[in-house]
Amino acid sequence: MKKRIVATMMAMVAAVSLMGCGITTTSTYTETTTDADGNTTTTTTTTTDGETTTETTTTPAVEGKVIIATDTVFRPFEYTNADGEFVGIDVDILAAVCEDQGIDYELQSLGWDAAIAACQAGQANGMIAGASITDERKENGWIFSDGYYNATQCMSVAADSSVESFDDIAGMTVAVKTATQGASYAESIKDQYGFEISYFEDSPTMYQAVLGGQCVGCFEDTPIIKTFIKEDGLALKALDNTQNDGAPYGFAVFSADQQALVDAFNAGLANIKASGKYDEIIAKYLGE
Repeated sequence: MKKRIVATMMAMVAAVSLMGCGITTTSTYTETTTDADGNTTTTTTTTTDGETTTETTTTPAVEGKVIIATDTVFRPFEYTNADGEFVGIDVDILAAVCEDQGIDYELQSLGWDAAIAACQAGQANGMIAGASITDERKENGWIFSDGYYNATQCMSVAADSSVESFDDIAGMTVAVKTATQGASYAESIKDQYGFEISYFEDSPTMYQAVLGGQCVGCFEDTPIIKTFIKEDGLALKALDNTQNDGAPYGFAVFSADQQALVDAFNAGLANIKASGKYDEIIAKYLGE
């Protein structure tokens, strides 16, 4: 079938760098086209000192409306604002990617555990909820997109706590949210520092356990806890000397049948980064 180009996006980046005693000039030209069937083809041409290489990738179209599950209280990545609107970094990135790729979607706010269950049961096509890309999750059937934001985890304690590091919490109990990277981080070091772990289903309940004195601290993604402390006046303090190396967040599916959706997300993410839309979204919520 003869195909017709219905949408085109182009981006060009040029760079000049010093190498040794000479100057190397590199230019990159990217063209993205969408044909009549909705398939997206991206062609990247790179020229360095007159030598040109070309790479072409094609992303299959995502057909029909897709259901994307997410968490509910993970500000600034997904949350409800004062007007009752569902907003956040993940929400805006998903919207921008789907617009770029022509994907018809419905975002369902289910909560962390329910979002995973819905995807595993085939009730949702994919999930975006500040999910860290880890080898363990991949081994358990998660299929991730490219990373869209790198986040660390840290421990936070009450604002008036005398605890300054992991060395101060031997024999005490810390709070974590079930099946999160924060929980995995706490589990990986609990024997080393001799503390116990109490599990909670959502972040607000976990925070309250610390504020109420049931737990000495909690493990949470650093940008999340710092946002709650700054914007809500949450009476906690994040201990920066307890941060791990972190891992990127990724869009996830749980079946190989949804690979086209992951490919489309990756293509759209690359495009919104090239256009500057991605940076606008991050700056909107984090000022970065």
